[in-house]
Amino acid sequence: MEILRTPDERFAALPDFPFAAHYLEGLTGADTPRVHYLDEGGADAPATALCLHGNPSWSYLYRHMIPVFTGAGLRVIAPDLIGFGRSDKPVDAAWHSFERHRDMLLAFVERLDLQNVMLVCQDWGGLLGLTLPQQMPERYTRLLVMNTGLGTGQVTEGFRQWRAYSNSHADLPVGKLIQRGKPDLSAAEIAAYDAPFPEPRYKAALRAFPNLVPDGDDAPGAAISRSAASFWRKQWSGQSFMAIGMKDPVLGEAPMRSLQKMIRGCPAPLEVAEGGHFVQEWGAPIAAAALGSFGLRPKSNTLSSGVSGPP
Repeated sequence: MEILRTPDERFAALPDFPFAAHYLEGLTGADTPRVHYLDEGGADAPATALCLHGNPSWSYLYRHMIPVFTGAGLRVIAPDLIGFGRSDKPVDAAWHSFERHRDMLLAFVERLDLQNVMLVCQDWGGLLGLTLPQQMPERYTRLLVMNTGLGTGQVTEGFRQWRAYSNSHADLPVGKLIQRGKPDLSAAEIAAYDAPFPEPRYKAALRAFPNLVPDGDDAPGAAISRSAASFWRKQWSGQSFMAIGMKDPVLGEAPMRSLQKMIRGCPAPLEVAEGGHFVQEWGAPIAAAALGSFGLRPKSNTLSSGVSGPP
């Protein structure tokens, strides 16, 4: 298996990203690609925010939320999925599977022995992350969920259009794609989203992931996702908070309100009026509002323009 490793110099001096790199080897076997993660706030913190990104982003997406979480005394762990960010990148798109990535995250949580976890997830961070607590419910106490869903086997027309677009672009323009939902991103921020991918061979995961979303009852990942849906309906006993980027054309208000109904005890969502799919770009007020809801005393709970609380 050929594996690429993005040169470290690609990640030098990224805007608003002063966080140290950490790595784990061999999470699910000796030949498992190396996984990068951020670890901020101290291992002795009483609670840990586990921040999971999606496709085609990486842990850079959480740069606005991390200081809010650490400012409230939390530890923040933000891994890069294999094929993304500073994690290793298999060249063969066929290497990727729902089960492989889920198994990596399960092993990751166990290797770091994360406890009192606030699961923070969006996009594939939710597709995968929302299936984790059912397997280790004693570790999870809170959920902050944004613009995502469970891959139970049904997909929307909006997703089919995104998948068709992705499949027609072997060299997906990552930074420009994220800029579509946040037009005021700076050139340096756009470059930061492009940093993990020096050329198209590094983008196998980007090509693979849209085709891994379970789109039928028997698709890989669908059964475990349906089991997760049952867990969230019937067994979840932790605190929950939902934020919706209202301008997301694929996983916006309608699918998120359906997900809200699925999560036991989930209150009315926070609406980010100008927020697109990558709603973490509005992350500081979202993080502050979630912490306030959880009673975790953020330094500031001031909501910026475009963010409104539950009705």
